[in-house]
Amino acid sequence: MSMFGKCKLLLIGMLVQGMLNTAVAGEVSILMADFRSVGSNHWAVNVTLKHSDEGWDHYADNWRVVDAQGNVLGERVLFHPHVDEQPFTRGINSVQIPAGVTNVYIEAHDKEHGWSAKRLHVDLANANSGHVRVNASGPGE
Repeated sequence: MSMFGKCKLLLIGMLVQGMLNTAVAGEVSILMADFRSVGSNHWAVNVTLKHSDEGWDHYADNWRVVDAQGNVLGERVLFHPHVDEQPFTRGINSVQIPAGVTNVYIEAHDKEHGWSAKRLHVDLANANSGHVRVNASGPGE
């Protein structure tokens, strides 16, 4: 086999391996967001994520609350993999949402794929007694 043929086979093998790795641990999924008013436009936020964490090189490592323009209102950095804890929930005690802003989004990040294209929409106008919970029930926005 020529050198070109060997290189071609090697490249195809690497491509297939990369696709298999992606299939094992894909993008992070946002399953739920829970917002509780803690007063003066501040909200305690808990988010449940699911990801096939594989270890330190590939795990869900961040989620954030953004407004419709993509401005980051709060974020939670995840400092370690959750290989044996799936799905998992982590929170932020106080996220300030500017007065008049009712539509926010949860975005999630993993170390290999970056920010997921799927995000979870939360309409704070739906809060009842200062509480709103949104479960992901279909495709993200």
